[in-house]
Amino acid sequence: MELKKAIAAAEAILFAMGSSVRIQDLSKALEMSEKDTVRVIAGLQAKYEQQDSGITVTQLEDAVQLCTKSEYYEYLIRIASVPKKIVLSDALLESLAIVAYKQPVTKAEIAAIRGVNCDSSIDRLLSFGLIEELGRKDAPGRPILFGTTEQFLRSFGVKSIEELPSLNDQQIREFKEEAEEEASANLSKITM
Repeated sequence: MELKKAIAAAEAILFAMGSSVRIQDLSKALEMSEKDTVRVIAGLQAKYEQQDSGITVTQLEDAVQLCTKSEYYEYLIRIASVPKKIVLSDALLESLAIVAYKQPVTKAEIAAIRGVNCDSSIDRLLSFGLIEELGRKDAPGRPILFGTTEQFLRSFGVKSIEELPSLNDQQIREFKEEAEEEASANLSKITM
């Protein structure tokens, strides 16, 4: 298939699907190798960059999606219902960070790291679509394993988990000390 036709076909597929499409699936639909499909996606991205378009192609790990360019969002919300703003409390952010860096992870493991029950936090993160169930751990009780979603990547502006900043040993020690101090403070409140 010639490049122009492949770009148009990929554009049609991404538009019709509305959500992200794995590169592997796109290459099957286009009947070409994944390497050639990546070139087609690059061509589509270049097309949208060259023209004054309100659309862009966003890559999320091994998938791509047609999205509205952020600078045109204000116009979009004038016609669409305003989406519910997600507010992440400190507790939600802590739980989300643990899932992002430790995934796949269970509720019990998150609770052990945070030092508090995390059922509510996990339920809220699931409802926001920032985390999802990945399966079950091969352990007694077969607890559910959680990991981040494509929505998490979109929300935090990263293409993959590997783009998350890494923590150095000093930061880890500081976080551990803060967590121990908080745990001690919470324990002393309980015993008073």
